[in-house]
Amino acid sequence: MSPTLGAIAQIAYVVDDVATAAQRFSARTGAGPFFLRRNIIEVAHGPAGEGGEFDHSSAYGQWGAVQVELVEVHSAAPAEFAATTSGRGRVHHVATLVPSFDDEQARLTELGHPALLTATTPSGNSFAFHDTRAEFGHLVEIYEPAASIVALYAKVAAAANGWDGRRAVRDF
Repeated sequence: MSPTLGAIAQIAYVVDDVATAAQRFSARTGAGPFFLRRNIIEVAHGPAGEGGEFDHSSAYGQWGAVQVELVEVHSAAPAEFAATTSGRGRVHHVATLVPSFDDEQARLTELGHPALLTATTPSGNSFAFHDTRAEFGHLVEIYEPAASIVALYAKVAAAANGWDGRRAVRDF
């Protein structure tokens, strides 16, 4: 079984206030513009199959070749996953697009990186946060390159192309 982790498409930080953090991140790094969106994930489960949730607001911006997600968590469950959302000023997760969600989830679990939250977005896209904190200091999020996800990445990247630094924070 290959230990290879795919290319990082996104790096995410947990923040207290997503709009303020996006403005500050843009001013300090030149990343952006950032697009704000509320994400309520209700179809989810934890590592033992227990119910899960992930209600959060995100700001998506482009930082060179990588998308940045700033995450303000409103509520999260189960407890194992919720514990990863406390503490600010650190990487929460990196995301990678995978050819097969089920195969990658099985592979990461076999490598000793269980999913703390497996979920489905309202648009039907599956994603999971695997616990790689002991090895990398953060979680790894996996999902397949569904049309809606590819469109989100493309919109964020296109907005950054030639961006003049104005209107650093925008509604999605």
